[in-house]
Amino acid sequence: MAIRFEDIKEHIGSRVVWDDREDIFTPEAAAAIRAKVEERTVVVFPEINLTDAEQLAITDAMGGTVKLTARNNVQQNDDNVYQVTLDEKINPQPEYVLGTFFWHMDGITVDMPPPFATLLSCRIAPAIGGETEFASTYAAYEGLPEEEKQALEGLRAVHSVRASLSPIADAIPEKHRERVLGIGLIKEHPLVWTHESGRKSMVIGTTADHIVGMEVPAGRAMLIRLQEWAAQPAFSLRHKWTKGDFVIWDNTGAMHRAIPYDKSTGRMMHRTSIAGTEAVAA
Repeated sequence: MAIRFEDIKEHIGSRVVWDDREDIFTPEAAAAIRAKVEERTVVVFPEINLTDAEQLAITDAMGGTVKLTARNNVQQNDDNVYQVTLDEKINPQPEYVLGTFFWHMDGITVDMPPPFATLLSCRIAPAIGGETEFASTYAAYEGLPEEEKQALEGLRAVHSVRASLSPIADAIPEKHRERVLGIGLIKEHPLVWTHESGRKSMVIGTTADHIVGMEVPAGRAMLIRLQEWAAQPAFSLRHKWTKGDFVIWDNTGAMHRAIPYDKSTGRMMHRTSIAGTEAVAA
């Protein structure tokens, strides 16, 4: 094969190796990369230095682009490529980026299937902080004792942007706090997602506010315990960014978060998303 994969950890992560950079852009490569994302959750392309056009071409070839961009960004590039930054000249309302400091899944509170995968290119890497962590909720579910798996079956959680931004709510300027917290839909999802493939993952993260039919303290404690279980070293991976790195991860079976960094470092990521084809299902 023109491209090869090297496992990074036992349960999560593969690194792509290529002889000729152009081999990345073939239909055969797109199919192989998608299969590897489904298998290994996170796929890393070290220092490939993609242009926006190349990133969009890979996104389209792997399943089609879905637009998940913030309306408040002031950016000059293709608006299907979202610039993830705390630079106030581009992002005058940084709340959504600050919210990514906490475990989450993309597109859980919108009225469409969650994106299959998220693709991120590093344009500016900070010297300190700014790494991205990934936690496989496939591997975490599979690693649970059978009695705990059975206890989770049938449970449903309520998700909202308000819940996901609650850790930083006090940092949002009061004049537009309620508008920011109220964006998106309130969605109810099964805690365990049974995919069309038959595999099961957990739908967790900071968007998950409480569990239906369970007292709020007990339900929130369960959700936090599941986050902690999924984030343990066996099921998670931390990527230290170098300029030009490109990472794709399975958004339907992983949480992710950014390690906090100083906005003066100028960290800049370019993000695209692959359209999802499956609604969250029990």
